[in-house]
Amino acid sequence: MGKLDQRIIHDTFKFIASRNNQTGDNICYSINLSGNSLNDENLSHYIKEKLDEFKIKASNICFEITETAAISNLHFAKKLMEDLKSFGCLFALDDFGSGLSSFEYLKNLPVDYLKIDGCFVRDMVNNKIDHAMVAAINQVGHIMGIKTIAEFACSEHIVRRLKQMGVDYAQGFAVGKPVAITEYQRDKAGSENNLV
Repeated sequence: MGKLDQRIIHDTFKFIASRNNQTGDNICYSINLSGNSLNDENLSHYIKEKLDEFKIKASNICFEITETAAISNLHFAKKLMEDLKSFGCLFALDDFGSGLSSFEYLKNLPVDYLKIDGCFVRDMVNNKIDHAMVAAINQVGHIMGIKTIAEFACSEHIVRRLKQMGVDYAQGFAVGKPVAITEYQRDKAGSENNLV
């Protein structure tokens, strides 16, 4: 998995470099990292080399790590995040809320974004407990200065409710279906996914 992550990082950076040369994009690209990569002591060095090689602005890159992987590798996850943040990269904690001790671990991880687990979001308009969980995660994130992203925003009703709650971003079919990065249209960037 570590080799696959490196290949994805290389190919993504190469794509961003070619796109920036053509359009001057200033879009934030998210790259998922596997739990195995958190144990790779050379990963931050590899990423720094690739940032320099392709002349990528680190602030245009957001690495996503699942909460479960971060908790399982807390020491390594924290070190990797601190190293990459020192270059300017961003971090999102994916599937937040799925672990039993989520808020305790959150205090120890230097994240920029919290991705609220879709298991709470998908039924939040019909389920008071799910609604309360989304609201609580959003509120704690904002108190800590962390932007929030709601996964599984699959209907306009959910998107409206997320806006009312003050959730920063939404991810799901109601805001856009997955497309190949090469098909991504710049004129559709950002504003459709940004709720506030």
